[in-house]
Amino acid sequence: MQLLIFVITYPFLWFISILPHRLFYGFSDVVFFLVYRVFGYRRKVVQDNLRLVFPEKSEKEIHRIEKDFFRHMCDMFLETVKTMNLSKEQVRKKYDVQNIEVLRELEKDRSILIVCSHYANWEWNVSINNYVKSKGYAVYQKIGNAYFDKFIKRVRARWNTTLITQQQTVKTVVRDKRDGVIGIFGMVSDQSPQAHRAQYWADFMGIKVPIFNGAETMARKLDLAVVFLKVSKVKRGYYKAEFIPIAVSGKQTQENEITDTFLRLTEQQIREKPEHYLWTHKRWKHRGKAPASFAKIA
Repeated sequence: MQLLIFVITYPFLWFISILPHRLFYGFSDVVFFLVYRVFGYRRKVVQDNLRLVFPEKSEKEIHRIEKDFFRHMCDMFLETVKTMNLSKEQVRKKYDVQNIEVLRELEKDRSILIVCSHYANWEWNVSINNYVKSKGYAVYQKIGNAYFDKFIKRVRARWNTTLITQQQTVKTVVRDKRDGVIGIFGMVSDQSPQAHRAQYWADFMGIKVPIFNGAETMARKLDLAVVFLKVSKVKRGYYKAEFIPIAVSGKQTQENEITDTFLRLTEQQIREKPEHYLWTHKRWKHRGKAPASFAKIA
């Protein structure tokens, strides 16, 4: 069944990926109409999230952000499909890396952990590996369909990126360190862990929630440099990336320093252009459940 789904779906995705710019985003407009107007996909979740984190905004503002978000979400989903046939030259034009010298300087001494949020287009972040000498890895969630999973790995390999699961990450860092290999590891770090497994709770957009701090744990234990990747949408189909150093040496940071800095940078990014954040996830569903040891921490 997995093979059948792959065989049926692949030609359609491939056709979408080769559409010229105007037709490609025209198709995205059609998808937006279906998702937003016809099916109303997770509209209530998005509205509830926006009202929760932006209590100061009017209903008119909330509606504007909601609509712009869904339009952006459809663009981004299809841009993921576009990756199938994007050359290195094309992605350089669409994804402008502003200050790659930050990574080039850090990679002289140690491996680097790049952390980012579900903001703008995190799919094209893997193209950063075309600019650096170190081996590039992207931490990802394995796809249930084995054929699509294999295909995604092959696509990323064109951009000098090796996909590894979260469970493989620490082992890979340790192995590279043992072999004298400098690696650059990209990780989306704003996921919501299960409340009963969370080791850290903190304010995110003014609401105390469980925080995934695996990136900090790894950086401090294995002494990685940590960099925040700020991606901004310039215009439809075009983005720019900026690297903001968080720590030159993970071992030299205080407990929760990396995580808290990441949260503040993510919040700043969201407040600048909230419509480019991923609002369809129930990121604040565990609010009010913080253990007593975290409840009063600002």
